[in-house]
Amino acid sequence: MTHLKKTALAVGIALTLGSSIGHAQTTLTLSNWVPPNHFISTDILGAWAEEVEEATEGRVRIRMLPSAVGSPEQHWELARMGVADITWSNFTYEPMRFKSLWFAEMPLTGSNAVASSVALWETIAEHLSDDAAYQGVKLLGVGLLGGGALHHGSRSLVEPDDLRSQKLRMGGPIQRELLEAFGAVPVAAPATRGYELLESGVVDGSLHPLESVIAFRLESQLEHHTLFPGGFYDASFFIGMNERKWNALSEADQAAIMSVSGEHLSRLWGERFHAQNQAAEEALKERGNEFHAPSEALLERTREVREAMLAAWAEDMAEMGYDDPMAIVDFYESRYQALDSE
Repeated sequence: MTHLKKTALAVGIALTLGSSIGHAQTTLTLSNWVPPNHFISTDILGAWAEEVEEATEGRVRIRMLPSAVGSPEQHWELARMGVADITWSNFTYEPMRFKSLWFAEMPLTGSNAVASSVALWETIAEHLSDDAAYQGVKLLGVGLLGGGALHHGSRSLVEPDDLRSQKLRMGGPIQRELLEAFGAVPVAAPATRGYELLESGVVDGSLHPLESVIAFRLESQLEHHTLFPGGFYDASFFIGMNERKWNALSEADQAAIMSVSGEHLSRLWGERFHAQNQAAEEALKERGNEFHAPSEALLERTREVREAMLAAWAEDMAEMGYDDPMAIVDFYESRYQALDSE
């Protein structure tokens, strides 16, 4: 799910979301880089757009563009520049700009997508909203995957040495560092190239949340799944709006939009991903795919890698001017635990 191929951007026709087109005073464009039938398009972006129109009593309508106005990696900047009014993407597609969020993508961070998505929203509001990286974009919601897993085509990956020399598709700096720490060979590619890479033997396995194995039809090529408590990794996403366009809205419309955004939208994201991951696990088990638990040795090594990565991240954050970077992690973890126990 984290990295979807750019060729999917032009699939489908323009989606006009909402029914009160004639009464809308403001129409906001949304650039979306997954197909219109993907659950992010329908169950998250589409559902939220309907809520925005209802909350504003039809004054604000969101129109999904027929194709994305740029690559997924460009979507924060596209919103900041106003090329599209609203965009969404992965924060760490721009890893240096959003290094402050690397902690949320590290291993064993959390497998409850609802709790992690809401906790991330609260953490940004509490600790990171003044970061210059966020300037120019009104953040409307955030989300996490609910933990990614290790998937292989022909064997289980349960011991540390099982990963050595295995070629694994991945995306993002955290995943690369993680695989390299285990002696695996990271192959950077969007998730939509998984079938091609597995079919041709370029990779032996791939990193995905469970939902992506089904979404990208990889269930026959990835028949072994290693699930980590708290996830082997995660990926952080945003939904944001051009700040100038936001400021041009009336205070009433801003308040109405935020009533269905922020924590509400982040929770919606988490709920949809949680449901998709559960459905995918059931489908894969019904098919006969094999599920594995990491050995204690693999878990312990993963914990060690996590601690080293967090320490390096904290040093970089201190150089960026943060007095107590680990306070950000502590806040996130405390909120995650509280939300997970609800």
